[in-house]
Amino acid sequence: MDTPVLNPAHALRARQLQVVNLICLLPTRKVILERQVVREELLHNLLEGGQCRDLIRMSENAFRRLCEILQTIGGLRRTQHMSVEEHVARLLHIVSNDLRTRFTSWMYRRSRSTMSRCFHRVLRSIIAIEGLYIQQPTGDVVSREIQESRRFYPFFKDCIRAIDGTHFTYVLTGWEGTASDSRIIKNAFTRDDKLLIPSSKYFLVDGGLPYANKLMAPYKGVRYHLKEFSMRGPQNSKELFNLRHASLHNTIERAFGVLKRRFPIIRSTTEPFYSCETQSAIFLACCILHNFLLDEDRDINLEDGVMQEILNGPQEQDRRNSIETDEDNSRAYQLRNSIANEMWANYLAHSNN
Repeated sequence: MDTPVLNPAHALRARQLQVVNLICLLPTRKVILERQVVREELLHNLLEGGQCRDLIRMSENAFRRLCEILQTIGGLRRTQHMSVEEHVARLLHIVSNDLRTRFTSWMYRRSRSTMSRCFHRVLRSIIAIEGLYIQQPTGDVVSREIQESRRFYPFFKDCIRAIDGTHFTYVLTGWEGTASDSRIIKNAFTRDDKLLIPSSKYFLVDGGLPYANKLMAPYKGVRYHLKEFSMRGPQNSKELFNLRHASLHNTIERAFGVLKRRFPIIRSTTEPFYSCETQSAIFLACCILHNFLLDEDRDINLEDGVMQEILNGPQEQDRRNSIETDEDNSRAYQLRNSIANEMWANYLAHSNN
C-alpha cells in the first residue's frame, strides 16, 4: 500500500506538533529548580539536621569520611548534575531501609534510570575498597577478646576467629540458600580466592561444618547454648568447653545481627528484584560498610541490643544435638580434648580457692 504524501503545509504542521509534544514532556525551569531544592534539603538534613544516623545508619562524620574514601580510593566521581555526597546517600538510603528504586527516585526527584546508574556506580566503588576492609588474618596476634580473658587465654590462644560459613575477614557470596554449610566451606578451601588459615591455627565453627584440623566445633550431644547454663553451671570438661566455645562463637552471631539491623536489604523477605550478581555485590558491599563502621563509627548500643536478642531469643535445636561418632579421631579432635581437660583442671583449681 502506498504511503500517503503530505503536502508541505501538512508536513510543517506535523513537525510543529512533534516539537510541542516534546516541549510538554520536558520539565520547565521552575520544576527543575524545585527538584534541586528537594535534593538540597535531603542532604542538608543528613549532614546538618541530626538525621544521619536515623536515615542511613551512620554519623555525619562517618558519612563524610566514607564519601572521601570512595572518591580518593574507590574512584567515585561527581557528575555534571550530581555530587559524590548525593551518590553515596542514595545507595545508603536503599540498603539501610530496604527501599525500592521507584521510591528513592521519587525522594530525590530523579528518573529511575538515573537512580539505577547511580546505585551501581556507588556499588562498584564500595567493592573497589574491599582490600582495605576485608583482609584475611595472619595469625600473628592473639585477639584482644581472648588475650584479656582468663576464661579464654591461654586455652584458645591459637583460635583465629569464630566463623559460620561466611564472616567479615573473608566473604563468599553467590550460594543459594539451600546449600549446606559443609558444601560451602569445602568450596571456600579449594577456590582460587580461597579461605586461608595460618599454620597451627584454627577457627571455631558450629556443629554443621565438617570437623577438620583447622575447624574446631563444639562437642555434640552436650549442652551448648548460653541459656542452657543459666540455671546450672558446667558439670564436666566437655560442658565447660562448649560454654566457652559458645561465648566466643556468639561474636559472629552478633556481627551478623548488627549487619542485618544496619542494612535491612539483606534480610528482606520480599521477592528479590535484583539479579543474582547484584544481590551478591550488595551483600559484599554491606560487609565492607560494616567493617568500615567498626573503625569509624562503632555503635556499642546496637551491638549490645543484638546480643540481648541472641541471649533471650529461641535457641537453635539442630545438628549440635546429634551424637558424637567414632570418626572424630582427628588431630583437631585430640586438640579439643586437650584444651577441654586443661580448661577443666584450671576451672576446678580456681573454684576450690
